[in-house]
Amino acid sequence: MKRVVVCGTKFGQVYLSALRDGPFELTGVLARGSARSAAYAQEYGVPLLTDPDQVPELADLACVVVRSGVVGGEGSELAGALLARGVHVLQEHPLHADELARCLRTARAASAVHHVNTLYVHLDPVRRFIETARRLFELQRPLYVDAACSVHVAYALFDILGRALGALRPWTFTAPAPGTPFTCLTGTVGGVPLTLRVQNQIAPNDPDAHLHLLHRVTVGTEGGSLTLVNTHGPLVWSPRMYVGRDADDRFDTGADHLRLPSASTIGPAHAPTFHDIVTSVWPDGVRRALSELRQDAEEGRDPLRQGQYHLTLSRLWLDATAAIGRPELLVQTAPRPLSAAELT
Repeated sequence: MKRVVVCGTKFGQVYLSALRDGPFELTGVLARGSARSAAYAQEYGVPLLTDPDQVPELADLACVVVRSGVVGGEGSELAGALLARGVHVLQEHPLHADELARCLRTARAASAVHHVNTLYVHLDPVRRFIETARRLFELQRPLYVDAACSVHVAYALFDILGRALGALRPWTFTAPAPGTPFTCLTGTVGGVPLTLRVQNQIAPNDPDAHLHLLHRVTVGTEGGSLTLVNTHGPLVWSPRMYVGRDADDRFDTGADHLRLPSASTIGPAHAPTFHDIVTSVWPDGVRRALSELRQDAEEGRDPLRQGQYHLTLSRLWLDATAAIGRPELLVQTAPRPLSAAELT
């Protein structure tokens, strides 16, 4: 089970790139027939499809990289049409819980599998953060989460937190403190106190760009804090600073823990370049997500196995976005990114 059709060619170009090499085989591009989609189909040497009825004879798996209804697209309708035809579907996030529930019902009825892909949880730096956080929480309980993200990727942030903490419930959100460019939201996720700053801005002239950041996450325990500096790393451990007093009421500078570095990287000390992120890191994440879908499909697993978690995730995200409110609309021009060398 390796034949894949990609539906959509905007962000879908990342999925297409993921299929240049094995273990999957790209067998078609499903789109509305734009010049861009036709060019991609020609580049990859596969047919350009325009009807979901054409997919089952060409593919076992489909990547639906089309906006869902909650963000103004028809991706969930397309996913449902493919599932009803027995095609297993990997659908790009976010999804409204009602859309997801319909897809899961359709998948179950057709003995197909539906997965939501939040992408970032499949990237090596985020996986390292999740795995390290879980080891940390085996030693000490989490005391707080301090995070920041763009509104574009808040859904994925909550997935990262749910996997790191081991739970999404219970969650609460208080009325945010308005601000520009960040809105501050407080509450709990998985019962752990949360402070979240969200860049609640969208530029309609370029809606997927102009993010100040994707994700930055710190989880804290009694013994220190673990920080994912940004979505693509690095990961930094900072032991908690504590200088006790000796018998003479002086700083006890001989304590063993004072010899710990005040901050250490776990894994690579440097994050990848943006070129490598788009051409290598993200495609690797797509392949990992597709591998999970294929495994569940081959083993005949109930789509609700993963679906229940994503239903909860969607409801949490809906509550958070309702608390944050409508995004500020901007008209932006392309920024000029600075290098570190320019600052020294």
